[in-house]
Amino acid sequence: MAENTNRSVFGLNGVTGMLIATVLLLSILAFLTMWGLSVQQKSAQNPYDPTPITSSLDNVKMISKDNAKFAFQPVK
Repeated sequence: MAENTNRSVFGLNGVTGMLIATVLLLSILAFLTMWGLSVQQKSAQNPYDPTPITSSLDNVKMISKDNAKFAFQPVK
């Protein structure tokens, strides 16, 4: 039986690999968190005007392409 003499605690299969994986996952988490916060801040700066919907709901059909004009429109 062959001996396993080339083991390394600090190789990519050991502590170093675990640290690389941990740092990679934490950096992905930080990036997605910051991206989500920036998207939330941008959308908070751009509110929607619900007036087109509340003004004329009697004209909305069940299946119609004209219903797009009743959707929320961003305030500019």
